[in-house]
Amino acid sequence: MAKRTKGKCKYCGKEYTFSYMNKHLSVCEERQKKWGGETDGKKCGYFELAICPKYDRDYWLYVEMEESSTLKDLDQFLRDIWVECCGHLSAFKIGGISYDVAPQNDFFWGKPARNMNYKLKSVLEKGMTFGYEYDFGSTTELMITVVNDRIGNDGKEKLIILSRNNPIEILCDACGKKSAAYICAECLYEGDGWLCEDCAKTHECGEEILLPVCNSPRMGVCGYCGSDIYPDQFVSDK
Repeated sequence: MAKRTKGKCKYCGKEYTFSYMNKHLSVCEERQKKWGGETDGKKCGYFELAICPKYDRDYWLYVEMEESSTLKDLDQFLRDIWVECCGHLSAFKIGGISYDVAPQNDFFWGKPARNMNYKLKSVLEKGMTFGYEYDFGSTTELMITVVNDRIGNDGKEKLIILSRNNPIEILCDACGKKSAAYICAECLYEGDGWLCEDCAKTHECGEEILLPVCNSPRMGVCGYCGSDIYPDQFVSDK
């Protein structure tokens, strides 16, 4: 896997790594110009969130959400762009409290979880980091940090993607020359299994076990085949 992946800023199109994008977004001139035009109209609060897998930063997102959005809205976005494959359960862990997509009123396993209908402004604050899990079997774990908050015009879009890592180019393990188009779900657990279009046709495990290479930390897991809504390559305004 490539390290220190870069992504484009929505407003100016410049490319930065995950850590530096956080700094850039706070001073981006094009973004500042957009804010400068927000002089009239109804105001509301926004949270800026940095999202990445729990154990690496190859894949990452920066998004801005209205404070009146709910955890359910955030869950749906994460499903749409990164994790949804078979309708698995999911949950946020915030301040020791679990907010589940389908909470069970079962005291046997401890304090019952809450639902995801809570508005962001009631559970989040700047500087906090919380967790997200999708699929409690083959789990994809994410970490979400509230890196900033602000007051701005109440727009039509409740969620805006500010930046996303560029697709990671991975070479085929078989020929070592072409870019991988598939990952073998069996060989993945042995640390290889990346295959180009040509090598996939003769792979010993069979084509039926192959999953497509996509820009997501859930790539190669369960039956995940990528997003039907968001393209792998994030497109900036510039």
